[in-house]
Amino acid sequence: MTEADIPVHGLGGATLLQAGAAASLRRGLYNPATLDLVADWIRRHDDPGTIYHLHTWTQILSPSVFTALRSVQDRLFVSAHDFFLTCPNGAYALYRQGRLCPHVPLGIACVTTNCDRRSYTHKLWRVARQAVQARTLRYGDGSPQVLAIHAAMRPLLVRGRVPDEAITIVPNPIQPWSPTRIPAERNGKFVFVGRLHKEKGPDLAAKAARAAGVPLVVIGDGPLLDSLRQTYPEVHFTGRQPPDTIAQLVRDARALVMPSRYPEPYGLVAGEALWSGLPVILTDQALLAADIVGRDAGLACDLHSDTALADAMRRTMQDDVLTERMSHNAFHRTSDLGLPVERWIDALLAAYGTALQG
Repeated sequence: MTEADIPVHGLGGATLLQAGAAASLRRGLYNPATLDLVADWIRRHDDPGTIYHLHTWTQILSPSVFTALRSVQDRLFVSAHDFFLTCPNGAYALYRQGRLCPHVPLGIACVTTNCDRRSYTHKLWRVARQAVQARTLRYGDGSPQVLAIHAAMRPLLVRGRVPDEAITIVPNPIQPWSPTRIPAERNGKFVFVGRLHKEKGPDLAAKAARAAGVPLVVIGDGPLLDSLRQTYPEVHFTGRQPPDTIAQLVRDARALVMPSRYPEPYGLVAGEALWSGLPVILTDQALLAADIVGRDAGLACDLHSDTALADAMRRTMQDDVLTERMSHNAFHRTSDLGLPVERWIDALLAAYGTALQG
């Protein structure tokens, strides 16, 4: 039991990368242990007032979890934090080509396109797992409800055969770094906050900061940390930090840089920055890009350009009037892009109540 008196039942699993190649191949496709443990819990504890909510599952569980949940899928909610519900690589991105994917998941063009970050063999394994999931996760009468974190996810989920009527938009809960507007126009550094993985683009941020001649602070940890420190000694790398420390580190920031290489469904740090009055400079492929640019709260860049990100950072640094305007707009005009924690909880409870009434 936790302090909140919530029972926790551990499945004793490990991420696929920790399990070894052979075990990962088998368990990632269909894990009988997951099926048995979840199905047994349902048999022993289920009642008509119980809601089931599945969050990110691809690294620990497998498509077998949907077989276990089939008997209660009229009370099942699945959060779409990414696109693994529909897309084999989870991002609708052609990673090797560096552009968005136009294909229908599991169609001929999808299967024959090498879009995986690792190899085409790995892509085929992902296709196999997606095919298994298509058989275990079934939509129809009493189908599970999919909770998407941004409205722009809807057409992509529908392209992957999720019924439109099964999708509900519940934006992310946002806890801003500052309750008052950070006066970005007075500040002189840029910040990157997130995992130091290639798809998040910390190397692009560092390269652009060097080209623009502006200071950059990188907050986060990941496999790129050591190589980035060696390549960009002028960048301040803080490592992973707790929220309170991040809030202090961004107090003197000019803007947040979020140069993800794939169409990120949301990017929680963008919401945290905007609600604190920090403009956001991001890729034009991000689903939030149109919202941020439309509110004049930041700038969107074409990351295929060698200079666009550096130009945007330089422009933001040199133009105090522009930065002040974007900062005010970020603080005052982006409240609809997320939910305060209390309203997020209310939205979840409202969705749960609808399922129980149905």
